[in-house]
Parts: sequence; structure tokens; C-alpha cells
Amino acid sequence: MRRYIHSIYHRVLVILHLSPLSLAEKCRITFGAAVVFILFIALLLPYFWMGQLTEKACLDAGRAMTQTLLNRHFTTEQRSESALPPLNSTGTVMDVNNPPIRWVRFSEQGKKQLEQFTDEQKHMIELLKTDESRDDGILLTKRGGVLKSDYIKVFKASDSCIKCHNPQGPSSPFSRNEPVGAVVVQSSGLGGEIDKTILMNRIWILVAVLIGGVGAFVAFYWITQRVILSPVRQLRALANNVAEGNLGIRSSINTRDEYEKLANAFNHMLDSLQATQEKLRQANKQLDDKIAELSERNIELFRANKIKGEFLANISHEFRTPLNAILGFAEILREKPARLGSDKIQRYADNIITGGKNLLNMLNDLLDLAKAEAGKMQLHIEKTTVKELCDALVRTFSALTKKKKIKVKTILDDNLPVLDTDVGKVRQILYNFLSNAVKFTPKGGRIEIRATTPDEKTARIAITDTGCGIAEADKEKIFEKFRQVDGSITRQSPGSGLGLAISKELATVLAGSVGFESEVGKGSTFWLDIPATLAKDEKPNDQN
Repeated sequence: MRRYIHSIYHRVLVILHLSPLSLAEKCRITFGAAVVFILFIALLLPYFWMGQLTEKACLDAGRAMTQTLLNRHFTTEQRSESALPPLNSTGTVMDVNNPPIRWVRFSEQGKKQLEQFTDEQKHMIELLKTDESRDDGILLTKRGGVLKSDYIKVFKASDSCIKCHNPQGPSSPFSRNEPVGAVVVQSSGLGGEIDKTILMNRIWILVAVLIGGVGAFVAFYWITQRVILSPVRQLRALANNVAEGNLGIRSSINTRDEYEKLANAFNHMLDSLQATQEKLRQANKQLDDKIAELSERNIELFRANKIKGEFLANISHEFRTPLNAILGFAEILREKPARLGSDKIQRYADNIITGGKNLLNMLNDLLDLAKAEAGKMQLHIEKTTVKELCDALVRTFSALTKKKKIKVKTILDDNLPVLDTDVGKVRQILYNFLSNAVKFTPKGGRIEIRATTPDEKTARIAITDTGCGIAEADKEKIFEKFRQVDGSITRQSPGSGLGLAISKELATVLAGSVGFESEVGKGSTFWLDIPATLAKDEKPNDQN
């Protein structure tokens, strides 16, 4: 039943276009009802107060006339025959049989005089006789279509009356507060004035209602538009912009009330949303970077796999050649030892030893590279001079340089410091540099070994050749592991491709660095920069 009544009520509102209502319409209806109620309550008191003022005016007029009657001790002057007849308040001759002031004494004789009063007047007199809080009142009645005002007062004996009206006095005795008599003051003209006054009061109250209602409507309309609806419209426009993806917009509401707090909360929400979006953007960027990094690593893995394949092919070729030579010469020595002369046996033995040394050198290179990468490289610090290193290096390759008719020139600065470092590793780096120089320098070429001091704490040893040089495309990968300019097994220059990679790792272990310059067709220069004294804190820690 309750739902049914609610549905009917909702249908009626829809028919009257009162549902659904917008916020503005709800505010106007609510404020309008509030204005009507407030005006009704505010003007109800003046309405009743104006009636009380009207009644008071009638009371004041009647009291003035009764006071005059009391002053005359309830007697009226006898009008002479020559005097003009008295007039009433309307200007007409007063009816002698219906005087405006009537006095009646509460005695046996006065009972007959009460018969001239109307029932309303008698009832009012009886009420005033028994009412101790008041002794007069106004009675408004319509007689003959005319509003008449009757002022009725009941006189009660006071102390001044008892002075004369006592058992020893000349007049009849009264007791205190005894009703003595009543006076009725009739005024027909005053009733019309009362009607006018009441009508004007009502008209002015209605005008006040209209003026107050219009003013309140205008005020509430302005308040609704500016104070309530304007911030709501701004927030709605802001929400629409945010829905379109514009997160940089902010609310500028500055009303210093709940709307400003709501706008600040909305701005804080947008800041958090924008910060979250920025974090997501950064996360996406990092994810893209990770994907790109993974792609690069996949490419590097592919290249490393390719290099590994080339290395395995090359290293197997490098191992197979000396091993075949060793096995071949060993089988000859075993099968035909008597037929071979001492010279051949010596030469075959030298070939076996040379092949074994080549295999041992390649294995040592692999072990050195693994130790350097694992951080287990042991250092043996000792003192030496650059001249001793260079002289030993030249002597090591003297046979090869003479065979290829390569001229080797050594240039040393005068102020070269004494080196306090791992001499064996420095010698190995320079051995790799000079080995490559001899390998790639054609017959009749030149090799220069130059030692300088870039600063007082560093020594540089550079080896320059007049070989084929290195192309620009190969310069970035020249120090990579298992990397050779020509990685095929049909290349003319033997080697495992580990020399330069090992040299770079060893230079790092010695707190130094390696570098090179090269130009195709003109040759290359490789150098080693190492500190003159390898400090203890620069030595790599053993990783056991």
C-alpha cells in the first residue's frame, strides 16, 4: 500500500512537471516554501499586535469618558430648555432614548435598568464582575449592518469610596472591591474607524508580504545562482574536461566554504591521478626500455653464439694443426726410428715441441681470460725498467722479424720511471701487441716501439706497425672475446682471437688501460698505459 501511494505521488509530480527536478529547481522550491513560511510567521505577530493596538485605542477612548463620568460622581448636568440638543460622533442629533453613556447601579432599583442592555452587554458585565484581574473590556457587535463598539466598565469600591460609603458616613456603605455599578459607552462611528483600521492593517500586511516575498525571491535566486549553482557548474565543467582526458586542468573555486574544500579535494584527486598516470607512463617507458634491452641482449646472445661458433671452428682448427703435426711426427719416430738420421730426428722432435708449446699457449690464454673475468688473477709485484721490457720483447721476436725482414725500432724517453708492477702480465700484454704487429706487417715493413710518460705517474708503451690496418666497422669489436677481423677458418693469419681481449682484462687488473689507432692501408698503433707504481688498494681482491 505504501509503495502504491508513493507511485501515485510520483506520477502526479511527473504530470505537474515537478519530477525529476534539477538542483536549481529544488533550491528554488525549497527556498520559496521557506520564504512563505518565514513571512507567515514574521507577519503573524504584527497582525495580532495591530488588532491589540486597535482594541487598546477603543479602551483608551472609553476609559477617558468613564473617568469623566467618575469625576462627576456618576451625574450628568441638566440641559436647559434653551440649550441646543447634543450631537453624537456622526454629527447627528443624539437620540435621547439611546444615549451613548449608560450607567447602572447594582441595586434593587438598578435591576430594572439592566433590562435596557443587550444580552451580549449583560454577559460582558457578569464576566467583569467576577473577574478580579480586569474591570473593563471592549465588545464589538454588528447591529443593523453597522459595526458598533461598546466599552463596558464595572466599578468596584476602592479605599477612597469607602471613606464616604461606610456605616458612619452619609452614603450607603460599601465593602472593599464590591461591584458598585457598570457603565456602557456606545460608539457606532468608532466601529467604522475600527473597520477601516483593520482593513488598512490587512492591506499593509499584504503589501509587506508581497514586497518581502519578491525581495526574498530575488535574493534567494541570486544566492542560488551565485553561491550554490555556480560552483556546481564549474565542477561539472571540470569533470567533463577530465572525462575528455585533460588531467592538467584545475578548479579555481575560491568561496572559502565547503565548495572550496570539495574543489581542493577534486584537485588533489586530479594530482594523484596525474601522478599515477605519470608513474604508469614511466613504468611503460621502463618496460619498453627493458624490452629494448632484452632485444639488444638477444642480439648480443645471437652474436655471442655466432662468435662462439666461429671460435669453436677456429680453435678446433688451431688445435688440430699442431696435434696432427705432433701425431704425425711421433708415428714416424715410432715406426721408422732406425731409418731416420739424427738430423731428421732432431727436426721432428723440434716440430713436436713447437706444436706442444702452441697448444700450451692457447690453453694458457683461455685460462688467463677465465681467471681475469672471475677476479682470481694473482699479481706478482716486482720492479723493472721499461728498457728491460722492450729489449726482452725485441729479442723474443727477433727470429720472426729477421725472417720477414721487418725493421724494429725502439724509442725511449729519458725520464721514464721505474715500474713497480706485475712484470709478467705487462710482458704478456706487450707480447700480444707485438705478435699482432709482426703477424700483420708485410715483409720489409717497419715496427716501432715507443715508450713515453703522459704524466709523472704513468708510463705508456706503444707499438706501431705498417700493416693492413683495421676498418672502421671492425674497430668497435676488436677487443671482444674470440673476435678476429677475419673469423673464418680459411683466414691467412692464425690465432684464437683472445690476445687483445686478454690484454684488455690484464690492463684492468694492473689499474691501467689499452687503446689503439688504426687506418686501413697505413697500419695500427696499440698502446698500454699503466701506473708506474701499482698501489695496494688498486690490486684486485681474490675471489675464492
